[in-house]
Amino acid sequence: MEIVTGSASISLPPCVATIGCFDGVHRGHQYLLEQVHNIAKAEGIASCLITFANHPRQVLDTSFRPRLLTCLSQKIERFEQSPIEYCVLLPFTKELSLLSAREFMKVLHEEYQVQTLFVGHDHHFGHSKDEGFQEYCQYGKEFGMRVMQSKALTEDGVSVSSTLIRSCLCEGKIELANSYLGYHYYLTGRVVDGRKVGRTLGFPTANIQPLCADKLLPALGVYAVYVYLGGKRYEGMLNIGSCPTVHDGDKSITVEVHILDFEKDIYQETIKVEFIDYIRPEVKFENVEELTLQLQKDKIVAKKLLDQKE
Repeated sequence: MEIVTGSASISLPPCVATIGCFDGVHRGHQYLLEQVHNIAKAEGIASCLITFANHPRQVLDTSFRPRLLTCLSQKIERFEQSPIEYCVLLPFTKELSLLSAREFMKVLHEEYQVQTLFVGHDHHFGHSKDEGFQEYCQYGKEFGMRVMQSKALTEDGVSVSSTLIRSCLCEGKIELANSYLGYHYYLTGRVVDGRKVGRTLGFPTANIQPLCADKLLPALGVYAVYVYLGGKRYEGMLNIGSCPTVHDGDKSITVEVHILDFEKDIYQETIKVEFIDYIRPEVKFENVEELTLQLQKDKIVAKKLLDQKE
């Protein structure tokens, strides 16, 4: 895949293209991209996806903080696993937001050589929300651009979407979220100084500072995870929460992972954790002895869940 930054001076071959935010690059998106690839192959022209280098809503509302499933670099990693040939990173600006759907489609056709535009089943563009697929087809005819619409990917009558996956993650439904994503939801971060309480309980943890500040954190609680470090994969259990048993009154949320059977110092290193399953919600125990006993039980459960995935 060739990654290009959108501008009026770029030179793309005639292509079949689709456009969207593609947050998560989940199985619904993958289904759409596969359709784009197949149509492009049938027409003998290139395939292209156009996405935004920044979140459109943040341009219109500077106070908005997105809850991303994938930051830009992670999206590109997922895109590169698709059969699409070109990825255009289009800077979303205030000027772009003021274009009508017709004006925007004309830009796609004239500047980006889009011969066939493949739109998602629920996708809208242009500043007017009243326009939809019928109007897009009409505008396309004016420019000599074919407009097609994808079908939604549904499972058990539910349309796979980024909104659905966020909901699953916020409810701790990790396995369901992963099934919709088509891969394990993950965080990448740097190991930073923490409270160092875990080591006094026999469960030393790495305190993770996510590299993407807008990345969505799943529900508070304890998880079975895979940890990737130095090219190796380890098993672990991870806690998202405020550790109320030992830090009563401090409501700041931390992400801490205990890597099973691991003793190396990894301070300041970058690690990746994949969420495999939810073990339990965060609980305030009466004392650290109860907490330690529960952590021992959590370790057994985490090991069992992870071994089942092998």
